[in-house]
Amino acid sequence: MTADTTPLAYPFNAHDGLRLAEEYERVRDREGLLSVRMPYGEPAWLVTRYADARFVLGDQRFSRAAAAGHDEPRQAEGRTVSGILGMDPPDHTRLRSLVAKSFTVRAAEKLRPRVRELTASLLDDLETAGPPADLVDVFALPLPVAVICGLLGVPAADRPRFRVWSDAALSTSSLTAEEFTANQDELRAYMAELIDRHRHRPQDDLMTALIEARDGGDRLSERELVDLCVAVLVAGHETTATQIPNFVLTLLDHPDQLARLRTRPELIPAAVEELMRFVPLGSGSSAPRYATEDVEVGGTLVRAGTPVLVATGAANRDALRFSSPGVLDIAREGNQHLGFGHGVHHCLGAPLARLELQEALAGLIARFPGLRTAGDVTWKSEMLVRGPRVLPVAW
Repeated sequence: MTADTTPLAYPFNAHDGLRLAEEYERVRDREGLLSVRMPYGEPAWLVTRYADARFVLGDQRFSRAAAAGHDEPRQAEGRTVSGILGMDPPDHTRLRSLVAKSFTVRAAEKLRPRVRELTASLLDDLETAGPPADLVDVFALPLPVAVICGLLGVPAADRPRFRVWSDAALSTSSLTAEEFTANQDELRAYMAELIDRHRHRPQDDLMTALIEARDGGDRLSERELVDLCVAVLVAGHETTATQIPNFVLTLLDHPDQLARLRTRPELIPAAVEELMRFVPLGSGSSAPRYATEDVEVGGTLVRAGTPVLVATGAANRDALRFSSPGVLDIAREGNQHLGFGHGVHHCLGAPLARLELQEALAGLIARFPGLRTAGDVTWKSEMLVRGPRVLPVAW
């Protein structure tokens, strides 16, 4: 069958909160796919069901690289030069293999003592700063920033500089295409300078390893090296820094689950997985996949050259895959959520993000049994990811 071809304005989610828009429920329960139009770019099909989402994300007939030749659907006028996130195999495989060993489960676990130490230190800072204190500025943001900068070799003194660049890279604001490009160029220039410093003074970090792969085996170009380091730097902290306060707010909104977690801290890993499923992070879908041939998805024929957007937040609430999908259950079993994506672009840093989220939640719950909000939340606006920019807390 086909679907309604009159594009509906998209995205659906509001920025000021973590609710999943009701429109997703309506769309997911209908037959076929929905045609949507984002503020910029061409119309796209929207996938909201779990099975369809896994299919599109996992089938190589849907291409990320093809987006470069199209006016891809997007929320901002400027177009992000995606680097590895905009590649298909074999180029994607070649670059991913260079950094994959630094983000395995085993490699992440080796960092757990350091992350736990950082967590305890930042909780000390939080306690000193308040109450009330801003959970984002004092704790949630510095934790993943310190970890990823340590891995990549970014000097501590430089860390505040890239925060502005990172915000702009994920912005859906009224930045013009020229302003957006200028921001990207500034971040690239900084990274190129940092790479040059590492060439002259090698260190025991990921950046030096990538430089050796570039200079020794010519396995990636200089531009690929710069873009890969940029991608690791931005992606390596932003999502985790946003999900820590998101998870805290969600648990505070579900006091029964928070109480359960306090009495059974061994449930922390399962709770992180359930919160990844339950919290719809994105304001809307991004990174469209283009069909390279005619493919049927969910009863709709997607023609070659047509973009498809995957709403993972909606797919994670699909009753055909999850029992009681609208209920937060921190002991849920068999939780194969799509919070970290699926297929070749499954989040490379998922093991590290899981570890950081586990340690952050465990530390907060143990240190502050009376943790609560202590003022109005200031929400991020005009960003691809949703979450508090300021979250005052007390204990």
